[in-house]
Amino acid sequence: LRDQAYENSLIYKERTKKLHDSKIKNRIFNVGDQVLFFNSRLKIFSGKLKSCWSGPFTITEVYPYGTAKLSHDDGSNIKVNCHRLKHYYGGDVPPMKILDFQTFPKDY
Repeated sequence: LRDQAYENSLIYKERTKKLHDSKIKNRIFNVGDQVLFFNSRLKIFSGKLKSCWSGPFTITEVYPYGTAKLSHDDGSNIKVNCHRLKHYYGGDVPPMKILDFQTFPKDY
């Protein structure tokens, strides 16, 4: 009975590892790329609608083993793991226009 439970746990671990590895995206970053940085501290203390991605940052150096050095427009530099980055493709999001709706009184 124990041998069967042990074999079942090995099979479960192999399937879970295969599923996990299939979900990991292998991203390649180069010097000069624009990226967004995942700030996990914001995830803990943020509101529901606040984005945890900050940036865009520019990659200034790429180190071995998946590490990159980022620079921001204000001159600050950070060294982070590339798993916390994603490519930034677009420009700024245009500001939303808030339309002024007039309310009309209901006639009863």
